[in-house]
Amino acid sequence: MIQSETLELLEWSRLCQHLSTFAATKLGTIAARHLQIPASQTQSEQLLAQTKEVYELESRLGTGLSFDGIQDIGDSLERAELQSILLGEELLAIATTVAGARNVRRVIDNHPDLTVLNALVADLRTYPELEQEIHRCIDERGQVTDRASQKLGEIRTSLRQLRSQITQKLQNILQVKANAVQEQIITQRGDRFVIPVKAPQKDAIPGIVHDTSTSGATLYVEPNSIVPLGNQLRQLIRREQTEEEAIRRTLTEQVAAVKPDLERLLAIVTTLDLALAKARYSLWLKANPPRFINREENESITLRQLRHPLLEWQYNHEQGHSVVPVDLLIQPQIRVVTITGPNTGGKTVTLKTLGLAALMAKGGLFVPAREPVELPWFDMILSDIGDEQSLQQSLSTFSGHIRRISRILEAIDEDKEAGGEKTIPSSLILLDEVGAGTDPAEGSALAISLLQYLADHALLTIATTHFGELKALKYQDERFENASVEFDESTLSPTYRLLWGIPGRSNALTIARRLGLKAEVVEKAKTELGGATDDVNQVIAGLEAQRRRQETKAEEAQDLLQQAERLYKEVSEKATALQERERALRVSQEVAVQQAIAQAKSEIAQVIRRLQQGQPTAQDAQNATKALGEITKKFIPEPPPKAKVGFLPKVGDRIRIPKLGQTAEVLTAPDEDGELTVRFGIMKMTVKLEDVESLDGQKAEPAVKETKSRPEAKIVTLTETPAIRTSQNTVDIRGRRVADSEIILDKAISEATGPIWIIHGHGTGKLRQGVHAFLHQHPRVSRYEAAEQADGGTGVTIAYVS
Repeated sequence: MIQSETLELLEWSRLCQHLSTFAATKLGTIAARHLQIPASQTQSEQLLAQTKEVYELESRLGTGLSFDGIQDIGDSLERAELQSILLGEELLAIATTVAGARNVRRVIDNHPDLTVLNALVADLRTYPELEQEIHRCIDERGQVTDRASQKLGEIRTSLRQLRSQITQKLQNILQVKANAVQEQIITQRGDRFVIPVKAPQKDAIPGIVHDTSTSGATLYVEPNSIVPLGNQLRQLIRREQTEEEAIRRTLTEQVAAVKPDLERLLAIVTTLDLALAKARYSLWLKANPPRFINREENESITLRQLRHPLLEWQYNHEQGHSVVPVDLLIQPQIRVVTITGPNTGGKTVTLKTLGLAALMAKGGLFVPAREPVELPWFDMILSDIGDEQSLQQSLSTFSGHIRRISRILEAIDEDKEAGGEKTIPSSLILLDEVGAGTDPAEGSALAISLLQYLADHALLTIATTHFGELKALKYQDERFENASVEFDESTLSPTYRLLWGIPGRSNALTIARRLGLKAEVVEKAKTELGGATDDVNQVIAGLEAQRRRQETKAEEAQDLLQQAERLYKEVSEKATALQERERALRVSQEVAVQQAIAQAKSEIAQVIRRLQQGQPTAQDAQNATKALGEITKKFIPEPPPKAKVGFLPKVGDRIRIPKLGQTAEVLTAPDEDGELTVRFGIMKMTVKLEDVESLDGQKAEPAVKETKSRPEAKIVTLTETPAIRTSQNTVDIRGRRVADSEIILDKAISEATGPIWIIHGHGTGKLRQGVHAFLHQHPRVSRYEAAEQADGGTGVTIAYVS
């Protein structure tokens, strides 16, 4: 009973209602609205595993897991077992359900790494032959088809012929007796064909009157000449209905034969849909999967930035206030936490938030908190929240609390007895305003005794109170901890933040003074309280101020760390891009060198062959020498002018690091290996002497070592090759936004080793303007221009990458 009360106090049914809106099927919606709390940790972990794998599957699928066609066929299966004849719509629902289940299983089978889901659908039987037979006999409207049986096809053929014959005869009567009929139409009354005859002219068309108009001016007559045909039609219709029933009876018997498997199919599909609802609800909540911890192994409860799921829903769907998260970090030795502070400060919301988080974890839901989410598996979650005052039962506020707490203690004792020799308590107890509603001295003593009892018999107790005596329990027993809700005295309003380790202090006198109560009354009240209470409040205020300063410094340090990480990432990306570019250039240079050498060898070989033909003369030798000289000029260009040498960086100098595109300050002079330490921004790093230069472009003087160097080999390079447009250096951004195009262009430029062609089209011209503005400020783009008319003209821009 008390556990049911707890679910009601924590508003578990509202959370289940919200969860049901994420289900895809009717059965999943019903299961979500009546979500059961597992009785063992193993069951909870199994449900969490299902939620995790469905969450992962949803992230892989572009359109999500589909349950199209799956319906609630439970009642139809029960009727089939009782030998009732199912309607065509019911049979069609069974066929679409097994087809939908097969599609779900096929999707899961394509992801064999999702072991829990694959094990769940391993025994799923979908009976494709039954589905095919139903679709053969029942059409999309739920009607039996002509092809269902040969006999039915023949009957319907006869029906069509007979209706055509009746219609033809009635048309002839309408033409012959045109003056006697009200309208030139053929209609039906029941299953009989009739024509509208004017009442005064009824003798002109003898027959059976089946109906009369409201005014009495028109009679609906079945002419005597077609009465025998109408009788035949009625007989054929009856035969048709009998044959349809026979076909549906046969299909119903086939369904009844596999009823257990179809019920198992419904259970599996409902389980999957419920897991899908949990995964989608968790995604909407930005929740994270919990891990159940063992408090005996010194593991702490970790719930950072924990949010109340119902308040989150209210904020997003009902225009409620924004949700203030709380941090619950409870050490393993702590058994009781007392939360103090002013009214409406968020104490009760904190209790409900923790209670719902524990229930969500047990039920296989993710918890709306920042990773990691770590909490114990509580076998019972019991609470006394709110006022159980009742005039009908003659219960005061105090009496209501005591009766509910008594039921909580009884439940704890029953759980202990059921566990036999189990000595490890595993219950979560949530108490709101413990000891309230009676004499403060007696209520405080009762609250202390109750919390000490719960420290011995429950895994964790969270209690809110206004009694100052409870704050001292922390200093008498290490199993107790204090917490308080923060109060902003400048605005006289709570901040809803939970402060750990600091007891709450009284703000009643401060609030009274700010709200205009006479100063002499407030001062008299302070005198009645005594100086000791005022001193304690000042100490607590000092602790709160110190805590705020520490939090501010921690936030500043966190911001600084994030800036450093971001800068380090940017520098690393630039360095990687430069290394890739250098490697690509080196590869292209090597290819060019090999090609140049091969071409030079070929031309030299031609000179040698010319000399070998006949008797070489002095003129031939002079011509050969001249040809070799031309080859040398062609393939070995003039060496570039030597860079200025002589710059030696000193501590405090500003230097440039070309590879990184950064200027830096020298922190240490170059060592014997030619390495020096520099700083740019907040980053320090060691660089080689040859990798730096002065701000005016002078290269650093290399470190001199007593080693014998080999003569430097000459590198043969080719002259610049003409730019050729290929699919590799062409980027098509037509139809994209400027912001998206900039990301694509930045990537293409970082990978380019030559000019790139950018296709942006003409359109309104805004995309071309955005591209040109981006190229103008990009450091690697030396220039850009419109392409030749044959290459697209002004609809294409060529960017030259240096």
